[in-house]
Amino acid sequence: MPELPEVEHVVRALSPVITGRRILAAELNLKRIAPGISRPAFDRQLRNSLITAVGRRGKYILFELESGHVLATHLRMTGKFVSLTTDQSLPPYAHVIFYLDDERRLVFCDMRQFGRMRIFTKPPKELSTLAPEPLSDQFTESYFVETLSRSRRPLKHLLLDQTRVLGLGNIYAVEALFLAGVNPLKESNRLSKPRARKLYQSIRDVLQEAIDAGSTLRIDLADGNGSYFGTVERFWRVYEREGEPCVQCGTKIRRVVQGGRSTYYCPQCQKR
Repeated sequence: MPELPEVEHVVRALSPVITGRRILAAELNLKRIAPGISRPAFDRQLRNSLITAVGRRGKYILFELESGHVLATHLRMTGKFVSLTTDQSLPPYAHVIFYLDDERRLVFCDMRQFGRMRIFTKPPKELSTLAPEPLSDQFTESYFVETLSRSRRPLKHLLLDQTRVLGLGNIYAVEALFLAGVNPLKESNRLSKPRARKLYQSIRDVLQEAIDAGSTLRIDLADGNGSYFGTVERFWRVYEREGEPCVQCGTKIRRVVQGGRSTYYCPQCQKR
C-alpha cells in the first residue's frame, strides 16, 4: 500500500497535468470505488467543475474544485491514475473516468478494487481525525512524546495508527524504528523521552529521505499497464532484508509478524 512519500509523488505527477482543467463529465463504472454516492450524483457533483489544486492529506489525494467540493481518493493497494488521449484504449480495471476539457481522460484503475473516492465540502471523519502532517510544524516533538506516553501498544502498532502518527505504513515505520535504534515490540509508554525524541526525528528524516529519493514509485501517468513502477534499487535499511547483515553492525536482520504484517529489525541495534 502506498505510504506518504508515494502519495506525495502521485500528487506531484498529477498537479501539472490536471490543475486548471475542467471536468466535463465523470463516469463511475464500479460503484464500490465511491460507495457513498450514486453514479448519477457522482457525475452531477463533478460535471463542469474546475480543478483548482491537487493536494494531499496523509495518504489521501485531494482534488480541490472551484465549486467548493473536494474529491478525495485513497489508492489503497493497487489504485492508480492514468492520463489518456481520447483515441487511446482504456487500460484494464478502468473503474472511474474523468473527461477533461483538453480532450484527455483521467482514468482511475484498480486491479484489486480496494481504492476509494469521496466527494465532500466539509472534511469527513476519516480526514478530520487524522494526526498532524509529519513534516509540518504542527507535528511537534512534544506532541509525539505525549502521544507515546498515553499508549501501551507496541511502538510499531502505534506508528501505523493514522490518528496518532500520519503517513507511515509498514515500510517507513520499520525504517524509522531502525534509524532511531528502537525495538518495534517495545511498549510505547515505556520509551524514554530522549529515545522518543530520537524516534520523532527519525520519522521525519525517513519520510523526507524517501520523498527526496523518489520513494518506491516511478510515476508515469501515461502507463496504463499494471501498477506504478517500483524503483530498481532497494534503498531500505531493514525492510524485506530478513537474514541479511545489518548495515550498521552485521547482525542478521530478523522478521516477526505483528498484527498480520511483517516487521523487520536488527536484534543488536534495536535491543528491547
